[in-house]
Amino acid sequence: MKFVDEAYIDISAGDGGAGCVSFRHEKYKEFGGPNGGDGGRGGHVFAVADPNLNTLVDFRFSRRYDAKRGEHGMGSDMFGAAGDDITLKMPVGTVITDAETGEVLFELLTPGEVITIAKGGDGGFGNMRFKSAINRAPRQKTPGWPGEKRNLKLELKVLADVGLLGMPNAGKSTLITAISNARPRIADYPFTTLHPNLGVVRVGPEQSFVVADLPGLIEGASEGAGLGHLFLRHLQRTRLLLHVIDMAPFDEAVDIVAQAKAIVNELKKYDPALHAKPRWLVLNKLDMVPLSERPARVKELVKGLRFKGPVFEISALTREGCEAMVKVVYQQVKAQQKAEQGPEAVDRRFALDPE
Repeated sequence: MKFVDEAYIDISAGDGGAGCVSFRHEKYKEFGGPNGGDGGRGGHVFAVADPNLNTLVDFRFSRRYDAKRGEHGMGSDMFGAAGDDITLKMPVGTVITDAETGEVLFELLTPGEVITIAKGGDGGFGNMRFKSAINRAPRQKTPGWPGEKRNLKLELKVLADVGLLGMPNAGKSTLITAISNARPRIADYPFTTLHPNLGVVRVGPEQSFVVADLPGLIEGASEGAGLGHLFLRHLQRTRLLLHVIDMAPFDEAVDIVAQAKAIVNELKKYDPALHAKPRWLVLNKLDMVPLSERPARVKELVKGLRFKGPVFEISALTREGCEAMVKVVYQQVKAQQKAEQGPEAVDRRFALDPE
């Protein structure tokens, strides 16, 4: 399935049905009085966060969604039926924005969360509503109210606890394969990862976290260079960033420190809040570095970056050091989860009319 993380849709809630003008006609009741009922409300448009979806591809090919209008009121005190509602299933992490103003309207952050994105119009009043002591035979009625109409932009920001970032060919896909159940495409050339991959890392019984592997970043990514700029948004909801660095690049003339600094700079340009997230270094491919040279290379890199956070020395290919790193990462994720005390799933639909 093609990964799509952005789509535009047009939605229309149903209009309310019109009220009815009617009078009771029964034998021996010459002045039966008004009995025109109200119109039914229009259908609402709901959105539900479905944990089984991971892309917005369905909305790329089907862009318009119209709820049914309410039925008109009828005689004999009969109200019109409400229009059928529409429920749109969206991936967890979808941001719903007004396409015209850019205002963020809703965010689906919890599996099972339900929100109303367009409210159906109320039904109009029938003439029985206008009966009074001085108006025994009213002929007034009101039309139904129009339903809400919106042009929306849907943007998916994946919900992962940990995000992997780094230059192309740094070994991110190999790493997520080594520590999780994800099986992304792996090859010995740049940009083999063309869309985010999510994997569940299991540390123990009922102990796990979600990690996201993004396309490699290059200098200028925040302005559109390479592929990573298309997916930097997916790092915005992570709790921890693992900066994967290739310690054995194909070209020995490559300045690893300069590359690492360039990626950090791209994060800052794209979103200062993303740059401020906890970021740990993961020094990968150490199996390709002679054992005697490892301490010197690691020390030189950390000193060049002036990095003071945790540093992990691993080989994703041989899985050396991966298990110890995963345990520390899990502890950090759980500590942040406890501090955040995430919300529970809520149902934010409008209360349906009793009829």
